[in-house]
Amino acid sequence: MPKRVRVKKTTQPVRPTLGANVEIASAGQVIDSPITETLRVNYMPYAMSVIVSRALPEIDGFKPAHRKLLYTMYGMGLLKGARTKSANIVGSTMHLNPHGDAAIYETMVRMGRSNESLLVPFVDSKGNFGKAYSRDMAYAAARYTEAKLEPVCEELFRDIDKDTVDFVPNYDGTTTEPTLLPVTFPTILANNTLGIAVGMASNICSFNLRELCAATVALMKDENADLKEILPAPDFVGGGSILYDAAEMESVLETGRGSVRVRAKWSYDKANNCIDIREIPPTTTVEAIMDKITELAKAGKAREINDMRDETDLNGLKLTIDLKRGQDPDRLMARLFRTTPLEDSFACNFNLLIGGQPQVLGVRQILTEWTAFRVECVRRRVYFDLQGKEKRLHLLEGLEAILLDIDKAIAIVRETEEEAEVVPNLMIGFGIDEAQAEYVAEIRLRHLNREYILKRTAEIEELKKDIEDLRDTLDRPARVRRIIMAELEAVAQKYGKPRKSEILYDAAVADDEEESAAPAPDYAVTLFFTRDGYFKKITPQSLRMSGEQKLKDGDELIFTAEATNNTELLFFTNHCQVYKARVADFADGKASVLGDYVASTLGMEEGETPVAMVPTADYKGHVLFFFQNGKCAKVPLASYQTKQNRRKLLKAYSDKAELAALLAMTEEQELAIFTRASAGDRLLLAGSALIPAKTTRDTAGVNVITLKRGARIARVVPAAGLELSDEHRYRVRKLPAMGALLKAEDTAEQMTL
Repeated sequence: MPKRVRVKKTTQPVRPTLGANVEIASAGQVIDSPITETLRVNYMPYAMSVIVSRALPEIDGFKPAHRKLLYTMYGMGLLKGARTKSANIVGSTMHLNPHGDAAIYETMVRMGRSNESLLVPFVDSKGNFGKAYSRDMAYAAARYTEAKLEPVCEELFRDIDKDTVDFVPNYDGTTTEPTLLPVTFPTILANNTLGIAVGMASNICSFNLRELCAATVALMKDENADLKEILPAPDFVGGGSILYDAAEMESVLETGRGSVRVRAKWSYDKANNCIDIREIPPTTTVEAIMDKITELAKAGKAREINDMRDETDLNGLKLTIDLKRGQDPDRLMARLFRTTPLEDSFACNFNLLIGGQPQVLGVRQILTEWTAFRVECVRRRVYFDLQGKEKRLHLLEGLEAILLDIDKAIAIVRETEEEAEVVPNLMIGFGIDEAQAEYVAEIRLRHLNREYILKRTAEIEELKKDIEDLRDTLDRPARVRRIIMAELEAVAQKYGKPRKSEILYDAAVADDEEESAAPAPDYAVTLFFTRDGYFKKITPQSLRMSGEQKLKDGDELIFTAEATNNTELLFFTNHCQVYKARVADFADGKASVLGDYVASTLGMEEGETPVAMVPTADYKGHVLFFFQNGKCAKVPLASYQTKQNRRKLLKAYSDKAELAALLAMTEEQELAIFTRASAGDRLLLAGSALIPAKTTRDTAGVNVITLKRGARIARVVPAAGLELSDEHRYRVRKLPAMGALLKAEDTAEQMTL
């Protein structure tokens, strides 16, 4: 049964006139309503509006806001005319898009050439339009900047006045607007598009225009064409180097999902001993890169850097890193690629609207859908031309009929007493219809010469040939497809440009070899981790020579284990994040020192502290997160393994409830779950195998213990170390369970532990 909600009507009295006090019927009553009905009536219309009419692009490559803006600029004559103030454009666009001038102007800014957001910009901008690669370089107000349409926009509106697309009334019915634009090339893949709807999102990367047109032509010729040979990788407006991954690229082309790794392009200035970065990934900004490098420098992980500054000017982006004398720039950049956004991934999610329905399609399917859309546009254009020529032919055939006896036509007109009878009399006199007679009657007196009539009637044969050709085009789909292919080739030749992003086919392999070429020395160590977040690694020799462990006042050891220097460490924090490190990243310590403060060493956020440490060499086993609300999340340790050696993972565990205990285990074992409540403490013994594993790291978990009001999980420990008077009293074989009240003798055991 669906959950029901109680809705109380609290409508205030309505006062339609002075002195009147009219109460609404049934006001103040409480009614039961299914929550599903509330969602359907109140939430679904909003969700569908965002999905269908705002956030997701359609097959022509535009969201409604972009389409309305471009069509307004087209109607203002900004395709051929001079630039006008952006404020004028924004004001005119509000006839179609009444969502506020700020939102409209932001849309136009992103499409501007000088903003450098789009690989194929549509707005020829003048003035400060900001930069997509900088979060601090804001654009100027609309009253200061100017804009017009780029020449490529001619391909967006070609033949739009020939009924190639449908038009619908605008929001107030005062004018009409196109539902789609009859684009002559696949704009949906020519520019990157990001859209966040309700329950779904879209993130489309851009491809080189020449390669895209060539791929579309190849698919029209052979639907099984190998796209990887024609469309090897995306192309981003900011350039950069794409680290080619055949499997990921295959996934993007065929399914529309996958990721593309992009690396910044840099050069070393030997004379000034500095590194110049001029191209960065499209997913980051200059400020984000500088913030991360600054963070590494403060943590002592970028000691080679002497200074860093942003030298971006009219020539474009430039980030300069000054090096200390004698440093290796290649080694530094390899580390920065691993630890900063100088190398980042573009997550592809090709979600777009096809016939009003959101679909995730691969590049092959998108180009196929676009071809079908373009075929319909061309057929409608041909049919429009056919109708125009047929109408013209019909009129000229009526003119030809009077050619035999012009004097008769003149006599009919002269002898007709009333003007309204001229057309009917011509129809009777020459056997023509009303439209032909109307055309003949409108001929000027100066055109009643033989030369004019012969010239007009000479068009008849040419019109018949054109009509026959147009009908043949409509009857033969192959001819329509050849028209589209010719248009694509013309677009590629006229507007195509060389790739901006280079493709590196062996960069990933080289990085792996560099990592494995010089591994850290491996030797046995003992690991110590304290409640306040201090970490020590001590060699067996030093451990035998040292005495008692030195700890901060009030601190205590919560984890001790034997490991090796190449073991990986996972530090789970109170912000539900996990930081990854290797034992080799920490210096060998002694029992007489406090050790490394992990929060500072790993650069954790303000107020963030580690709550548990999990060492692993092979990422086998599970991590169990017990929450105070009685739930437990069992997550495979492999869920925290990453190929890119990421140092920080978000959403390491659920934040829905307070964490009570964290246990890592390589094999199943029996656990002792202690609960605390005012009515008495309880204990539950259960095998970890009874808890199902979840692949999602931040899962809320499953109920393992039934808690009474005010009760909570106090702690969880392996049951093997307990000495209980009657362990069968606490053991269960099915979860969730309540457990049993602790006996007095077992309570003492708990306090000892």
